[in-house]
Amino acid sequence: MIRSWQRWNNASRKWLWVLVIVGILASVPVIAQRVQTESSANKVEFVFNYRGLLDIASYQADPQAYLDEQLDRLKEAGVSTMAMFESTLDELSKTRRIMVFSSVEAAKLNGVVITENGNYTYLAFTNGENEAQLKPMIEAAFRKLDVPVANWQYQDHGGLVIGMGMEEAVMKPLPLDPIAFAMLREKGFTILPRLSDNIPYDQGELDQELAFFAENGVTRILFDGEAVKGYTDNESKNSLQGFADLLNKHGIGIAAIENLKAPQKGFNKLAYLIDYNVVRLHSLADTEATQDKATLADRFVLATKDRNIRMVYLNASASKDPSKAAITNPIDNLIGSLQAPGKAIERIENNGFELGQAEAFTIHDASWQKYLKALVVLGGVAFVALLISCFLPSLTLAAFVLGLIGSAGLYVLKPVLLEQALALFVAMSAPTIAMILAIRKVQELQEKHSNLTGGRRLTHTIVLFIKTSLLSLTAVPFVIALLNNITYSLVLNQFRGVSLLHLGPILLIAIYVFLYRGNSVWEELRKWLSMPITVLWVAVAAVLGVAALYYLSRTGNAGTLLPGEAAFRSFLENTFGVRPRNKEFLLAHPLFIVGLFAAFRYRWAMFVMIIAVMGQLSMVDTFAHIHTPAVLSLIRDVLGMGLGLVIGLIAVLVWQIIERCWDKWSPRLLKL
Repeated sequence: MIRSWQRWNNASRKWLWVLVIVGILASVPVIAQRVQTESSANKVEFVFNYRGLLDIASYQADPQAYLDEQLDRLKEAGVSTMAMFESTLDELSKTRRIMVFSSVEAAKLNGVVITENGNYTYLAFTNGENEAQLKPMIEAAFRKLDVPVANWQYQDHGGLVIGMGMEEAVMKPLPLDPIAFAMLREKGFTILPRLSDNIPYDQGELDQELAFFAENGVTRILFDGEAVKGYTDNESKNSLQGFADLLNKHGIGIAAIENLKAPQKGFNKLAYLIDYNVVRLHSLADTEATQDKATLADRFVLATKDRNIRMVYLNASASKDPSKAAITNPIDNLIGSLQAPGKAIERIENNGFELGQAEAFTIHDASWQKYLKALVVLGGVAFVALLISCFLPSLTLAAFVLGLIGSAGLYVLKPVLLEQALALFVAMSAPTIAMILAIRKVQELQEKHSNLTGGRRLTHTIVLFIKTSLLSLTAVPFVIALLNNITYSLVLNQFRGVSLLHLGPILLIAIYVFLYRGNSVWEELRKWLSMPITVLWVAVAAVLGVAALYYLSRTGNAGTLLPGEAAFRSFLENTFGVRPRNKEFLLAHPLFIVGLFAAFRYRWAMFVMIIAVMGQLSMVDTFAHIHTPAVLSLIRDVLGMGLGLVIGLIAVLVWQIIERCWDKWSPRLLKL
């Protein structure tokens, strides 16, 4: 019975590989549709924060003249859009459309003593046009908040008295400044409204507002604050559905801000309700706007090319510079980063993009994809079962059957978890299996040929490097097909388990190298456990632990760069057009090549494979960044392999020299 079960398990491996191949073939049409989706939107839009520009202008001797001049410069530099927040009394005051006074200040102006029970806000319009356009808007906004509003007069200027303290009143959101809106439109700018969820939701008013936006060329909205419009009132008014209906009615989409600490509340649901009429937006903080022009240009180019960014949002603010005894701002620096020869806009256009209003991707997701994905799931489960067979051969069939049952259950209960979990396990399986097969091949050649020549060792090494890398990359079609959903491209959903992907294959290869190269796993385990623990072993373990923590810290976006690494990355990007990963071509791939070359002669060299597997899993992880175009990820991996091979061959040459010197001089040293 046991022998029969073993025969079934051994025979099943061949059929599992067949299922893996079927899964890869089924993924090809799905991958083609993802590439179509990624190439369906190529317009890049530069947006400037109009509120920041107002703040800068308020420090100038002639604010209005300065504002006009900078708007013209920004327009000429390639900034086509101005982001307008919902206005406030404070903002209208900075534009000198109104003057705002507290109760104390109003009493002084009127030459009277302040009363004990009146803490109000007083405002006066600076001219008749401002009063005609702004007075109805301000009255309606505060009365909607149940705040009393009455007429007030300052000299010959009309005004209002608002029944709220000035400190609070100047913060309350008002509709977009209609005078600024008209001025910016006249100058040729598109408007990107920034709407908040700070006031009660009103479907009728919002319908009128969006209709006005649509008539004036607005195609996209950016939300201000931690929630989308309508989120707070959604339970009582079903306002997210109502807002989505209005967006669809007026043909307006939304923008997703990259790298927020927490997603804006309600954003994912709203995106779903508007059929993902969403573009990704990269925001440059005002504190970052003073960076070197070349650094900023690299940042904008990489965002558009590497991360599916279609809107670049520029912030700027005034700051005091004691060394110059002046108020400075970064507008000149930002314009230089966009327009100087060889800077951002020229390079973005050279990458195949054009400046214009950002458009959402046209989603290519044919109905037949679900049938092909079923085959991909079948192949993915087979791949994971093959990994288990490398360590527990007797459980091969059981692992496959249990995997199918578990996949069926997750498909019914949590299909998103199924695609994420299976993509992760396949991503771990392929590089681990590929490395194990390479180790086995080296052992097989060692047994057949006890003394391979340097030339044959090198030939086998190169062939094994290419075969291992290609086998590792067989995980890529599964990852792409399983996660082929626009939510991943827009980073509304993400590949999970990145740390496990980076650590799992290393641990599995370590287990294999330590325990599976002898006659018996238990025999090898007893041998390692019986070894005395020395201070050296403790020191090595501590160093490896620190190295592992640093390695894991570099797997995300928050890792700290080493000194000079940013400049080196920029050099690679500008030299090759696509930056290969440093850990692949500088460390893991060369280590794999020189390690294999040495392992044909020295058994201990196989321990190097524990570190070298990082290169194999890193190639797969490149494609787990779904927001990066698949074609670009492929170029990055191939370039990393090519450079890694070159550096690895140089390392082999150095090793060969050391090896020959040792062979020549070690006998003489032993005689001394």
